[in-house]
Amino acid sequence: MDKLGIYLRGLLMGAADIVPGVSGGTIAFITGIYDTLLGSIRAFDLECLRLLLRLDIRGAWAHVNGTFLLCLLAGIATSVVSLARLIAWLLEHHPVPLWAFFFGLILASALVLLRQVRGWTATRAACLLVGVATATAIALAPALNLHFGLPGVFIAGFLAICAMILPGISGSFILVLLGMYGTIIGALKGLDLAVIAVFAVGAAAGLLCFSRLLYWLMHRFHEPTMAMLTGFLFGSLLVVWPWKQVLVWTTGSDGHPRPAQQVPVLPGEFHTLTGQDPLVPLCVVLALGGLALVWLIDHRWGGATREARTG
Repeated sequence: MDKLGIYLRGLLMGAADIVPGVSGGTIAFITGIYDTLLGSIRAFDLECLRLLLRLDIRGAWAHVNGTFLLCLLAGIATSVVSLARLIAWLLEHHPVPLWAFFFGLILASALVLLRQVRGWTATRAACLLVGVATATAIALAPALNLHFGLPGVFIAGFLAICAMILPGISGSFILVLLGMYGTIIGALKGLDLAVIAVFAVGAAAGLLCFSRLLYWLMHRFHEPTMAMLTGFLFGSLLVVWPWKQVLVWTTGSDGHPRPAQQVPVLPGEFHTLTGQDPLVPLCVVLALGGLALVWLIDHRWGGATREARTG
């Protein structure tokens, strides 16, 4: 796998992970690197520690597929640092068109994952429904308040990263539910190294724990797991539906009111409730653009996933 291709995948994953409702794990899957990513994370084990203690740096690097991870993380970091301000501005000033674009992305990604499940059975259909129900419950859940200093930042990192590597469950949206999205985005924008470092340590701990469970499920119960992940993706469409009614407000880290609980509504009801133009034609165009982008990504890189599964 070429280094530039891995870096570009990282750029896409980083861009997706910034937005509440869009998962970098989805991008990893449809670009054909999901299994490689889980396997590389899982490789940070006792064998890796043994190699490091023997000062066999080259062996440890090869054991964890270090070149792959370095290129991917470089792409993710580039996106997070360069796009955090833009995404924050779009979410504040043009949320409806932005959500419409990501609705198209998520819908197309769900259809890509649905195609990966082979041989539907009652068990796999049940797993799909459980995934839809779980994501729906998360989407409609009210926000919590995790603002109790750096320990809260650590917990947020631990939980968000578990969601971030799941196709369909957005780590950023988990941060919204925990009431920590503004805090983390603000830290990235302001380069608050203490908050960023604690968040990264929490994320690393969560990643090492959760990736092992997910890797085991993917290899022992691949089809049911894929069905559940696909359900997560379909259920998460509620999160990125462009037109929402805010049920509960909270105060963000910047002192401004932020939506803490929202429910999807039709464009006409959205106009009645908010007085804002629902911008339906523009939203349709942007959603179709999101669909087309995922189709292009899957057409360019999705063959790697299919070949790995049929090979």
